[in-house]
Amino acid sequence: MASNVSGTTTGTRTSRRPFATGWTVFAAVLMIFGGAMAIFEGIAAIAKDDLIVVTRNYAYKLNVTGWGWIHLIIGVLIVLAGIALFSGAVWARVVGIVIVGLGTIANFLWLPYYPFWAIVLIAIDIFVIWALCAGTTRTVSQD
Repeated sequence: MASNVSGTTTGTRTSRRPFATGWTVFAAVLMIFGGAMAIFEGIAAIAKDDLIVVTRNYAYKLNVTGWGWIHLIIGVLIVLAGIALFSGAVWARVVGIVIVGLGTIANFLWLPYYPFWAIVLIAIDIFVIWALCAGTTRTVSQD
């Protein structure tokens, strides 16, 4: 029960569900999918670094194998955070936002190497961050 300015109680209360709902499930599924794509991206860059075209005169020059390891590690962390989100825990939501934010930055820096793949993963990451920032509480009326 919530009280208003005059001290009386209103007929609404906020409750939390013990499991993931709505946007959290959406974010968890997209995190697992996007993390798997980042894992594949990392494996491709590590195993076949000659497959990826390296742009000259790029400010964030790094060995393609190094980028592959970065994407592989971030992809594994994103998948694990996505699995943890199914519990509906707030810590999993915060960790998800941070890890997916790092994944977005890594994919932005990866744009000159593989633009289409990077743009797809950036779009997925933006949807995930939005879904994780959407409200998790629901208001129940007690009329």
